Amino acid sequence: MDFNLSDEHRQVRDMVYNFAQKEIVPVAQQNDAEGKFDWNILRQMASLGILGICVPEQYGGSGLDYISMGIACEEIERAETAFRVILSVHLGLNSMTLVQWGSEEQKQKYLTPQARGEKLGAFGLTEPSVGSDAAHMKSTARKDGNDYILNGSKVWISAANIADHFLVFANLDPGSGAKGVTAFIVERGMDGLSTGSFHGKLGVHAGDTGEVVMHDLRVPAANRVGEEGEGFKIAMSALDWGRYTVGTGAVGLAQASLDASVKYAREREAFGNPIGKYELVQQMIAKMVLGTEAARLLCYRVGWMKNYGMRTTRETSLAKWYACDVAVHNADDAIEVHGAYGYSNEYPVERYLRNARGAVLYEGTREIHTIVQGEYALGYREDKPLRCPPPPAQGYERREVPSGFPAMGRY
Repeated sequence: MDFNLSDEHRQVRDMVYNFAQKEIVPVAQQNDAEGKFDWNILRQMASLGILGICVPEQYGGSGLDYISMGIACEEIERAETAFRVILSVHLGLNSMTLVQWGSEEQKQKYLTPQARGEKLGAFGLTEPSVGSDAAHMKSTARKDGNDYILNGSKVWISAANIADHFLVFANLDPGSGAKGVTAFIVERGMDGLSTGSFHGKLGVHAGDTGEVVMHDLRVPAANRVGEEGEGFKIAMSALDWGRYTVGTGAVGLAQASLDASVKYAREREAFGNPIGKYELVQQMIAKMVLGTEAARLLCYRVGWMKNYGMRTTRETSLAKWYACDVAVHNADDAIEVHGAYGYSNEYPVERYLRNARGAVLYEGTREIHTIVQGEYALGYREDKPLRCPPPPAQGYERREVPSGFPAMGRY
């Protein structure tokens, strides 16, 4: 096993890092304070190919591999969480799900402009009364000739008020649980679709979050993704993409907390010495290093497995769970290192803590991931065959889990 990044991976890391540090970091605190979503930054991300970094070139993307995808998420969130959230919903949950499940017509119509950054995609699964138990969603779909009529609402939707396309889920047979769940692409501007904003969030102030309401929304059958009743499988495979982007982003946030703590500990003096000279400060920084490096390796394993078309449900759950907890712990310790200054927005660490806390909740709470890992370990959870995630375009071939690799889930 080779733990070295390739030249291409290093180029991606350096490109995204330099962009984020130059363009995002200088305005991150101000945008957060003003609750402003910065369209100029998003347009620059699109021009660099970041919004379609791992989408095949034939559909307008950069065609890079999934480790590159993770590196991009890490370096973007190292600067500001709001833009990693865009990568999660636009690229991970929406675009990569279309790569995996969409028809050729859907890829041409929706995926290609999304990969180029001409259109923005979002994802709607969570509902007012349904979060983790997505199989029992209340949104309904009814067949009407060559169309479907959708009713229901989705909440806590990132980019709800700015996205052009939404991948949403509704149940054709509400009494059947997951068996009736079906996936649809809906467009802003369709009659019966409306959105609204949420205010008062603890963190990610610079990102748009809201609700999507469907009232007798007529959707052409051509906009159904997959077959009727396949929606729950599609949603769960989408979460394998989304959780990977959240986990790798959390590594970036953990690294940012470490970076800020090291810088401050070298500059701040107490009792005649830089505070970094004191063992209790060193202990906190050492714990940050340990957590960040372990989380990064867990995430890179997921990217490596995705490169070979393996199922990553168990591994992604573990990486997301651990990395998000590390991000919270690192940010909390970073405030401790900064002392009273860490409690103010004069330094970025208070923003890091506010932003980190949300990721523990979305894309599966830590309690959900605890159950997932326990059930896998005890043999109570077994993955059923599903459509395989596609290996990236550049030199990878689908293969079985290598001999000696831990027996994890696969498609």
